[in-house]
Amino acid sequence: MVTGNLISIGIIPLLLTLAAFVIPLLSLIIKEKLFYHMYALVFGIIALTYTILNFYLVNIVYGKPIAYFFGGWIAPIGIVYVVDGLSSVLGLLVGIDMLFIIIYSIWYMWREEGIEWYYTLLLLLEASMIGIVYTGDMFNLFVMIELLAISAYGLVAFYRNKKEAIEATIKYSLIGATATTMFFLSIVFLYGTYGTVNMADLAVKARSPWICEVFSEACKFFSAISGTSYGNPVLATAIAIAFALWAFTFKAAIFPNHFWLPDAHPEAPTPVSAALSGLVVKMGAYATLRVLYTVFGLNTLIDIPAGAGLSLRDVLAYIVLILGAVSAIAGSLVMIIQNDIKRILAYSTIAHLGLVFMGIGAVMHGSSKAVVSAAVTAVVFHIINHSFGKSLAFMVSGAYIKATGTRNILELRGVGRLMPITSTALVLSLLHLLGVPPFGGFFSKLLLFNALMMSGQIVFAIILVLSAAISMLGYMRVIVNILVPPRPSKYIGIIREHIVPSTLFIILIAIITSIGILSIVGGIAYLENIVGSTGWIDGIRNYINSVISFYASIK
Repeated sequence: MVTGNLISIGIIPLLLTLAAFVIPLLSLIIKEKLFYHMYALVFGIIALTYTILNFYLVNIVYGKPIAYFFGGWIAPIGIVYVVDGLSSVLGLLVGIDMLFIIIYSIWYMWREEGIEWYYTLLLLLEASMIGIVYTGDMFNLFVMIELLAISAYGLVAFYRNKKEAIEATIKYSLIGATATTMFFLSIVFLYGTYGTVNMADLAVKARSPWICEVFSEACKFFSAISGTSYGNPVLATAIAIAFALWAFTFKAAIFPNHFWLPDAHPEAPTPVSAALSGLVVKMGAYATLRVLYTVFGLNTLIDIPAGAGLSLRDVLAYIVLILGAVSAIAGSLVMIIQNDIKRILAYSTIAHLGLVFMGIGAVMHGSSKAVVSAAVTAVVFHIINHSFGKSLAFMVSGAYIKATGTRNILELRGVGRLMPITSTALVLSLLHLLGVPPFGGFFSKLLLFNALMMSGQIVFAIILVLSAAISMLGYMRVIVNILVPPRPSKYIGIIREHIVPSTLFIILIAIITSIGILSIVGGIAYLENIVGSTGWIDGIRNYINSVISFYASIK
């Protein structure tokens, strides 16, 4: 049986949450900072081990989605976690990148006070992200997004004696609370209309009547438990998705909801900046992808052409495309006039998430399986590339900041000549983000370009190229200022590179280089085989079947 008893799926968020809440209790009796560093490291390794196991089960052992039902309650009555190809890849990405961030935190935060609270929030952050990508329940998705938000707010405000950090957190949290409230209202509309918040149940009920010919067993199963639709499902669905997209674009820092990111990044500890850019903003992109492809994707009641041959889903997709395009151009333009290295990287993140959302919005009514597969693969591949590249770039910036005490690239002039390993990592990470071959960033941008061209979005494909060209000025400005001038004499004999960050830099350089090499020798085809069916009938069928098969096993 592929479903029901796979505790490896459900245990990660619960284990990490429990581990996080135990830390404040331990802090009453254990005062040694080393203990909390090692404590977080152990649970980071455990989380990575389980995400590797789930990836292995889904893609190698079973070759189909697997599910876990909390408390043995069948869906849609109980909460179910479903791991398909998409969530297995992104769950593994979270596990790997968060372990790197924990290791980097051990070095960067070694002498900081309040480290027990730092790791409490960091473990909660990881728990929420894995919960987001694994959950098959819209309300549980809301809960995990709330947990993610609260953890992120606390981490951004870690340096609570700095007024800039508090100001950035207030801005982030006030609008963030509004965003999550909007998502809650979205769930209210969905439940009031469909009588369910289970994603598989919604995926069946939101599709045209013909879907019951394909999913006859699922239609009977879900209808018997949660009933049928009420009221005007098209209108209710449109309102629900509009509210949800507002929340998701805020979490992903997409224009016009991008304003919190450039303030939050500089004021947060650098490991937190790496987590925010490398992983946290990707959760908004994942949620958008899941809702617009698996739940309310092609052949749903909002995908029926009306005026001008456009369906309601097409309109939503065009909105996502436009917001992504504006984010890509605006982020690239603003980054080139910044002097704060962390703000430069923050605006770079806005630009890259814009590219991701352009890929998400590429699929329109009547798109072929090839277009859907190309778009999803490109989006996931760019998420992976940006995650590793941006984490490396922020870690490098943290090494410079730690050595000099400044984030201003004009004050960092020439410092790179004193830190050869760090500077090599800086150059390679920025070339990777820019999309220079043979690094993985080149291939994911190429895939996004091809997906847009295949879907007929030629203007947006051109915008993608334009964004990359503009961002080159920002990346080169960082490299030139830090590396080209002579070595500053005041730092000679003082600055030295440390083994922990240097080792991490070498590992991450190997990863971004290996991704590029694997792209040439069949890695893209392998990724497409895993995630490409997301949003297409066979992928949705497998997703739904993983939910209803548990019931069949206990009848």
